[in-house]
Amino acid sequence: MAEDRLPAKTATIAPHPRLAELRRFADARIGLGRAGAAMPTAAHLRFTLDHARARDAVYSALDPEPLRQLAQEQGLPLAEVRSQAQDRAVYVRRPDLGRRLDPTGADALALLPTGKDVVLVVADGLSATAVNQNAAALLHRLIPTLRDQRRSLAGLVIASQARVALGDPIALALGARIVLLLIGERPGLSAADSLGAYLTFEATPGTPDSRRNCVSNIRTGGLDPATAAARLAWLVNTMHEARTSGVTLPTSTTPLLG
Repeated sequence: MAEDRLPAKTATIAPHPRLAELRRFADARIGLGRAGAAMPTAAHLRFTLDHARARDAVYSALDPEPLRQLAQEQGLPLAEVRSQAQDRAVYVRRPDLGRRLDPTGADALALLPTGKDVVLVVADGLSATAVNQNAAALLHRLIPTLRDQRRSLAGLVIASQARVALGDPIALALGARIVLLLIGERPGLSAADSLGAYLTFEATPGTPDSRRNCVSNIRTGGLDPATAAARLAWLVNTMHEARTSGVTLPTSTTPLLG
């Protein structure tokens, strides 16, 4: 009979109430329930949307204007540089080129003072979306804090098509003791707008990642700008006192995050 060929009604199983409550404290996909052998439609649509946001973030473009305005307001010299990855397609395929400074960067960096305590670098990384949404708010809090602690600043460098290690030749060219680089982190399915901060003492090209310190997940819903600025300023001071960074930096007295 015709009705024998109709598909059976799919059973929808809701998540346990305790799991639904747990989701308030994490962006992880837990306790979604199921419809037959698949995710419920709403959960599937959210997954598809987050996947699209992550892909868009990788190919997003950095907006330098808010950073230029911030540098002017804070009285910081400004330089704009790029890596040797000439476009986004090359950048994604060739991480090594994203770590090398384009030769034209030397002229831009020559306008900045040398021998300072800290050089601030803002890089697009794998999510310019994260930089556009979070970098200026963080720097508005961080720069006055560093000045209050009497740390001299070489200026602000905006870097495009950049990986973390692009900060190393910048620090070397300026003779800066610490490079503090803000960069868009690799987007995931929980967040495509997460900003990371990497600090390296006496960086030079070829510096291993074990010599860096990182503060990550700076974004709405993650680490707020005020707390991140306090944490970064503490790391800068600790590096100056210990004259090192990375795994050899003593962090037993790391302040608790609010």
